[in-house]
Amino acid sequence: MSLWHLAWRRFLGDPVGVVSAILVLAFIALAAASALGWVAGDWGEEVGVSYAPPRFIEKNRLEEQAGEAATAGPHDDYGIKDPIGAELAEIRSRLTSGVTADAKAGTLAFGADKWGRDVLKKAIKGTETSLLVGGAAAALATLLGTLFGAFAGYYGRWIDDFFNWLYSVFTSIPYLLLVLAVAAVLGQKGILTVILILGLTGWTGIFRLVRAEYLKHRVREYVLAADAVGASDTRRMFAHILPNVSHVVLVQLSLHVVLFIKSEVILSFLGFGVGVDTVSWGSMLAEAPSELILGMWWQIAAATIAMALAVTAFSLFTDAVRDALDPRLQ
Repeated sequence: MSLWHLAWRRFLGDPVGVVSAILVLAFIALAAASALGWVAGDWGEEVGVSYAPPRFIEKNRLEEQAGEAATAGPHDDYGIKDPIGAELAEIRSRLTSGVTADAKAGTLAFGADKWGRDVLKKAIKGTETSLLVGGAAAALATLLGTLFGAFAGYYGRWIDDFFNWLYSVFTSIPYLLLVLAVAAVLGQKGILTVILILGLTGWTGIFRLVRAEYLKHRVREYVLAADAVGASDTRRMFAHILPNVSHVVLVQLSLHVVLFIKSEVILSFLGFGVGVDTVSWGSMLAEAPSELILGMWWQIAAATIAMALAVTAFSLFTDAVRDALDPRLQ
């Protein structure tokens, strides 16, 4: 029975891992549907009034205003009858009677933002952006960390010294300051820029682990046997050693997806992330301070709930994969 088959059986025996995997697949499917335009394709349309409240909190604001106006009648705040109140009410009804079909919604499923855009659709579209950034940046960082670690651990000598020096340079700078410095150098905002920022700065932890694994495996019998039969260095590095350290790479890939989702949120919140024409969980949180002052809490709630569910699901899934691939870590 192969290593992967045994790992699959151990993974299926972990109920928390199975549930987290279902949630991860659900988020990925939601992001794919959003990318294809099946859901939340019209997230940028102004379908509601400004700061329309969630439907489960308040009744339709327009209906309430109409009811208050009908109850008040042609009187002012002091109970004195307005002599032209009836005429004003008639004029107001004539002006609004022809536009009721095109009126914006007074409430939405999870409320609206300042511009009347549906917060729920923004959260779904933000799922697409955040998962794309997290997955692509993690793939880039894993690729760089694996290649650098493989060369440093296998060849040693001056190649190992060079990559260790490069590792020391990157790790000597606080991570957040390093990310902000690279963002300032690249300048232009956008999804690709955020992916490059995170991928080019996040490979150090993977490099350290992969280098250690290559140092351990390069002197083992199966590698020495491959050398004896004439296998090239490239074949020994990537056809013999890499499959035996792939569980480390896979776990680090999953961990960095979570890390980069949170990093994208921080970058977008600080203004170094995605552009103004792109929505993400970070850009939604960036709008929260001005909204909370006015008591409009539903956008930060939607982004926080979506991010918390995704990050928790990915974290539990990563733990389950790690335990399945290497049960000695349990």
